[in-house]
Amino acid sequence: MRRNRSIVLLTAGHACVDVYQGAVASLVPFFAAERAYGYAAVSGIVLAASLLSSVAQPVFGVLTDRRPVPWLLPTGTLLGGLGIALSGLSGSYALTLAFVAVSGVGVAAYHPESARVARIVSGGSHRAMGWFSLGGNLGFALAPLMVATVVATGGLRLTPFLVLPALVGAVLCLPVLRALERHTGAGRGAAVADRSDDMASFVKLSLAVVCRSVVFTGLSTFLSLYATERMGGSTAAGTVALFVLYLGGAVGSVLGGALAHRWDRVAVCRWSCLLTAVSVPGLLLAPGPALYPFVALASTSLYVPFSLILTLGQDYLPSRVGTAAGVTLGLTVSVGGLAGPLIGNLADATSLRTALAPLVLMPVLGWLFFRMLPEPVPPAGDAAPSKGGDTDDALSRSGPGHR
Repeated sequence: MRRNRSIVLLTAGHACVDVYQGAVASLVPFFAAERAYGYAAVSGIVLAASLLSSVAQPVFGVLTDRRPVPWLLPTGTLLGGLGIALSGLSGSYALTLAFVAVSGVGVAAYHPESARVARIVSGGSHRAMGWFSLGGNLGFALAPLMVATVVATGGLRLTPFLVLPALVGAVLCLPVLRALERHTGAGRGAAVADRSDDMASFVKLSLAVVCRSVVFTGLSTFLSLYATERMGGSTAAGTVALFVLYLGGAVGSVLGGALAHRWDRVAVCRWSCLLTAVSVPGLLLAPGPALYPFVALASTSLYVPFSLILTLGQDYLPSRVGTAAGVTLGLTVSVGGLAGPLIGNLADATSLRTALAPLVLMPVLGWLFFRMLPEPVPPAGDAAPSKGGDTDDALSRSGPGHR
């Protein structure tokens, strides 16, 4: 199996998992319409999925560092789909929360181990990790379309059909795991590091990720309302703005990996922060449809560092790559998400533009944290495979002593 094929399978599987992260928010209007849930009730459902998933990811990361468990990829995928599939079958609010929480745990179980496996089969290629990250972004973006196609036609009773992507995702990862087991004994030596951890740099990186998360949370939560407000109440304008936001994220994920082949990852992250700091004010000040190019620019610059942050975290904590992935993909995102209610309260007291204005400061703070970070030296064998080669070659280098 060639390395490119493995990354394609993992990318598609990543999309099949992250579609369930986006599905929760997409189901909210249907819960409100069919079950008369109020704002507090539906926000509780979203919180049950997102917060639990984000906080649980570092826990699973610690577990996978102690003993790699590749079977978490299909198991986490199936749990993510099963929880969402069952969420529409019971009118009980408590059961709905429980099913959504199960989905969140499945998503949390998948990510740290999948990041470890992707790093091994990619041979350390930044471009390959960029494609892997792209899968998650595409899954999240496709969630509203999937939910609308299924649930809008027959109501919440059709949610069992939403398990189909999970079944596909679980099957897609099996060939990669079989190859991994043949060449490394299911990652037997993957936790052995040949370098010491740089916890100080990892903390600074995590703070930079929080700054990025605050900006993205603010835009993804309120951009649709802001665009609608700026375009004279046109809901279509808000929908287009969100589409551009998601599309720019997909472009940025791939672009980040490509740029890291020419420049240091830390340098690419610094420049992306500066670009975000320029594009967010443009978004807030641009008149009418002129805001769309700034939305695209802001989204792209926010996602350029996405896969690079993941590999940087793993290189700063080479003996705990599962923990690094759990923190950078999970915990820091939930911490950044806490800014959402603050922005909403400020918007109620002033205006939405005023409430979004402080977001301009976040990429500047992120730039300052990246300024304090060194570019870590990749472990032996990571840099070389980036220009090509077989998965078998990359896997053979991932035995004892390789990270």
